[in-house]
Amino acid sequence: MANSMIGATPWMRVRVIPQFSSPILPSSSSLYNHRVSFFYPARRLFSVSATAATDKQQVRVRFAPSPTGNLHVGGARTALFNYLFARSTGGKFVLRIEDTDLERSTKESEEAVLRDLSWLGLDWDEGPGVGGDHGPYRQSERNSLYKQHAEKLIESGHVYRCFCSNEELEQMKEIAKLKQLPPVYTGKWANATDEEVQEELAKGTPYTYRFRVPKEGRLTINDLIRGEVSWNHNTLGDFVIMRSNGQPVYNFCVTVDDATMAISHVIRAEEHLPNTLRQALIYKALRFPMPHFAHVSLILAPDRSKLSKRHGATSVGQYREMGYLPQAMVNYLALLGWGDGTENEFFTLEQLVEKFSIGRVNKSGAVFDSTKLRWMNGQHLRALPSEQLNKLVGERWKSTGILIQSEGPFIEEAVQLLKDGIEVVTDSEKVISNLLSYPLHATLSSPEGKAMVENKLSELSVCTVSCI
Repeated sequence: MANSMIGATPWMRVRVIPQFSSPILPSSSSLYNHRVSFFYPARRLFSVSATAATDKQQVRVRFAPSPTGNLHVGGARTALFNYLFARSTGGKFVLRIEDTDLERSTKESEEAVLRDLSWLGLDWDEGPGVGGDHGPYRQSERNSLYKQHAEKLIESGHVYRCFCSNEELEQMKEIAKLKQLPPVYTGKWANATDEEVQEELAKGTPYTYRFRVPKEGRLTINDLIRGEVSWNHNTLGDFVIMRSNGQPVYNFCVTVDDATMAISHVIRAEEHLPNTLRQALIYKALRFPMPHFAHVSLILAPDRSKLSKRHGATSVGQYREMGYLPQAMVNYLALLGWGDGTENEFFTLEQLVEKFSIGRVNKSGAVFDSTKLRWMNGQHLRALPSEQLNKLVGERWKSTGILIQSEGPFIEEAVQLLKDGIEVVTDSEKVISNLLSYPLHATLSSPEGKAMVENKLSELSVCTVSCI
């Protein structure tokens, strides 16, 4: 891909192109059996295209989760790619909480997301708990900003008040369905007179703010992962940016937030690709510079469907509780759609920062292989320094009540003996229980068993019952 040095690429700016001119843009399983070592340290018809600004801008990326549940592994990978891109280009990694869904958003979910990101080692430069020059960093605290920009669009004619009732909107959908047309708004209030609008306002009729979509034209972007992507304007009807209760709609919030936070690159999941047309139109109408876009492929289940709860654990928090290491999770997530061009599959976070390039992110879907993740975690686990591994496993044995001490000669010898059977920390419970429940007396009753036990004891060296 041409954008191998994205950090040196300036922002895109939206420009108006006459209708007679078309907007055109330049256009491992074999590793499972080896061991590895690590070192840990007014209305107009227009088309939208993108032109490069002459001034160089600092790279600023954002991860913007909704606090409506746990941090999904797909979201964690998106956060990781944003983090790596920012760190590898000397840019800033911004965390923004998109909590406009007031019914589903919870403080507990927000705290869980922040905790999981911190556990992965993805520290943010601006955002909740850190602050910054572009706050607030929660959408629920930015309503005045959205209303300010909505009023600007009303004044410029890019947005109008729509007084259609829910019944009228449903009727439009039914008519479109009968005609086998997409369910787009017909524009009933798009050309209303000032008198008609004032009459409805005087009656107190609820209204939404709708954005005027040009009936002709085309949007073309050069996605940093997918290449050239285009949409015709006529595939989209006039869309709502502010609901009748005064709450802003997602696409409007995101555009205002990204622009006012000076986000230069939007790296997000491919499911957001259809939102780009709406957002680009809003960028242009508000005269905001448009960022570069990079849409990352979905993470797939082994059956190549979208990864979901029915396929097992899907959240970072679940894997943490199951005994996985953060460095193993980061390593594995990075490989879901990215590689450094070599056969190497093992990286520390610092090495990923050094090697990451958005140009090497694959646009094909990546399959989440829990078996490989487990194996990779075992490799990272056994590569830990002895003191760290002993502490990790010893504390697990003590916390589960298997042993009454978390350190000492027995712990050190037992971990050394049993570590090859441990892929995740929770495995250590089973292997130590098997060792302690070994049928010693029955085995000693035969010469062969006695010889085997003596051999095992010599491996364990000297330990006493008091260590247990």
